[in-house]
Amino acid sequence: MYCQHREKEGKDRLQETEKTMEEKTEQETVQETTCSGHEHEHDKPRYGRQNKSKSIYITKIAIVVFTLILQILFWVFLYGIAKNYMFYWKTLAILISATVVLYIVNKPENPAYKLTWILLMMVTPILGGVLYIAIAGNRTRMKFIRDAQKNHLDTFQYMPSDKSRQREIRKLSQSASVQSTYISKTAGYPVYKNTAVRYFPLGEDNFAKLVEELNNANHFIFMEYFIIKQGEMWDTILEIMERKAKEGVDVRLIYDDFGCSMWIPSRFIKDMKEKGIKVAAFNPIGPVFNLRQNNRDHRKITVIDGYVGFTGGINLADEYINKKSRFGHWKDTGIMLKGEAVWNLTLMFLQTWLMLTGEKDDYSSYSPEKYQDMAFFSDGYIQPYGDTPVDNEIVGENIYLNMINKAKHYVYITTPYLIIDNEMVTALTLAAKSGIDVRIITPGIPDKKLVYLVTQSYYYQLIEAGVRIFQYTPGFIHAKTVVVDDKVATVGTINFDYRSLYLHFECGVWMFNCSSIYEIKEDYMDTLAKCDEVTKEKIRETTEIVRTEPAPVSSPVDVAVKKEGTLCSKEEKKEIPTICLQQASRSFCARHRWRRSPSRISQTRQV
Repeated sequence: MYCQHREKEGKDRLQETEKTMEEKTEQETVQETTCSGHEHEHDKPRYGRQNKSKSIYITKIAIVVFTLILQILFWVFLYGIAKNYMFYWKTLAILISATVVLYIVNKPENPAYKLTWILLMMVTPILGGVLYIAIAGNRTRMKFIRDAQKNHLDTFQYMPSDKSRQREIRKLSQSASVQSTYISKTAGYPVYKNTAVRYFPLGEDNFAKLVEELNNANHFIFMEYFIIKQGEMWDTILEIMERKAKEGVDVRLIYDDFGCSMWIPSRFIKDMKEKGIKVAAFNPIGPVFNLRQNNRDHRKITVIDGYVGFTGGINLADEYINKKSRFGHWKDTGIMLKGEAVWNLTLMFLQTWLMLTGEKDDYSSYSPEKYQDMAFFSDGYIQPYGDTPVDNEIVGENIYLNMINKAKHYVYITTPYLIIDNEMVTALTLAAKSGIDVRIITPGIPDKKLVYLVTQSYYYQLIEAGVRIFQYTPGFIHAKTVVVDDKVATVGTINFDYRSLYLHFECGVWMFNCSSIYEIKEDYMDTLAKCDEVTKEKIRETTEIVRTEPAPVSSPVDVAVKKEGTLCSKEEKKEIPTICLQQASRSFCARHRWRRSPSRISQTRQV
């Protein structure tokens, strides 16, 4: 249990932060939305596989064009050749569509996906049918799913029993016990004690400790990352990996082929092998498109000698440690484990390695106790977990939902993207309506402008229910953290968006009664003080345009969307870059969508 003075300290800090933000709000005047005509000049990637990427895009376009042509030919045939049999052809198309729709309805999938397929099938039977057969019935993807599931099940036998620890948690907290039991029984990742946790509020801090621990490696280094870019961060790590490989250390690297496709050279694998580093590309991009290409390895994992593990939102690129500025200050978080709980991360890596290479290892030789004789420090209950898109269990989202639904006092969330389904919206709004302090921090400067606009589209509904939303003004926040009631928290790779929750291989660390939980909360409050709160009044009065600079920049034209809801005049347009006018147009449309009457909003929700 936490000390009372720590608890009081946290409450005082919360009050101070709220007071600071209230004073900040009082000092603010109603400002019109500004748009800078200057964009950051991005450094061009040194390496890339443009030719390969283009071929992929061409292949995708060709598939779509082909199906559209089939649809057009179908209607030409109906109306041109078979006029006398129009009734029969229409009836046949309807029957086929209805059959496929019934099949889709009965599948155990997310309703949002079902609805998309149903609408497509009803509007364009042939296009929808061809796409559904090509995607859902793809043999390559089915084999990919079976292999991934088999590898995951095979590792269950190496997971230790956690019954005694579950009983301990149940005595301390029934709600925490429910959450931990779900991760253990359903996801297959047990909970541990005897594990020290260190939280890193910035990528720079995480990187410094990662370099230190890599230099101390004596037996093996396992690394699995979504993005690798050449720069100071990767060059430093690569030098250590190469040196350790020459010393006889087993060094392995898994990278996502899509995430790295524009940033690494085409001979990357060959170069790594020449350096003595074992390497595997996750789901390599090929000339033929199939749905499995949509499933990416979004994990960030480092395991050193079995008892040191790293994870979080930090990829191996300079922007993550603010050595390169792309979207203002890059705020990210990481976590280091030392002890028994690292075993879950090790098995996650080995599962993926087996799936990609077919090389099966003696898993027991990589256990935390193998190369560490000292007793591990106990700091609460630690439970690393993984999520895969190859089963029907949405582990990442369910863990988030469990934490939100079991909250009694507060739920604090950071996420770079907020594109959520109805279940998550319901959980967040219900918690807020029930008196829970629900706060979400999103970026002030986006990395993807279209995704940012979609994220903003959720603001009004959430804020109306009582959820408080803040935007990180110094730049882009990439952290994925949830902290609840000073008791439970999670840090990992899982965003609050559809891709992370349904399509990607992800991981995270769930914690209970761990001292790092207070550090996560403290970092959250520090970050909150650097944020602007989004309110209904701000949404109604002015629609925020996507900024590309850390702070507003004065210019001859200060607004692209006026308060009156009109766009700029022709004379003003001349001084505004085209991209700003496009953003203003989208924001203008979004504003009028948000200005629905309360009755209309409630009707929409009921539907």
